[in-house]
Amino acid sequence: MKRLWTPAWIARHVAMVVLVAGFLALGWWQVSRAAAGNAISWGYAVEWPIFAGFVVFVWWREVRHTLRGPAAPADAPGEAPADAPQAAATRPVVRRPVRVARVSAAADGGEDGDLAAYNHYLQWLNDNPGAKPGDYPG
Repeated sequence: MKRLWTPAWIARHVAMVVLVAGFLALGWWQVSRAAAGNAISWGYAVEWPIFAGFVVFVWWREVRHTLRGPAAPADAPGEAPADAPQAAATRPVVRRPVRVARVSAAADGGEDGDLAAYNHYLQWLNDNPGAKPGDYPG
């Protein structure tokens, strides 16, 4: 429970209480307006408590997530804790992108002349990435 009393968590607790109190107060204000004859305020009177419930839900989920986390970091950086040998295996790995060489398709003898010219044009555009289509020499 000590993890929930850090300065950051105290700020989160205070923010949760302020938001919930504010949203419920706004909901009550909308109920009083709706009772005075403003029909659209009935929708807002329902909406503000839903917002308050969402704040409580997110706060509770974050509390549970924090309490389930590891109690202390590993002794040495890069070392997994002794009680969790699988922790390093489940950590996502960032890999370098793989460059794939482009190989042009071999032209068949049975290709259409227009199709061959178009493929030549596309190959030229691919070979000259900074060129504009109007620069094509063919």
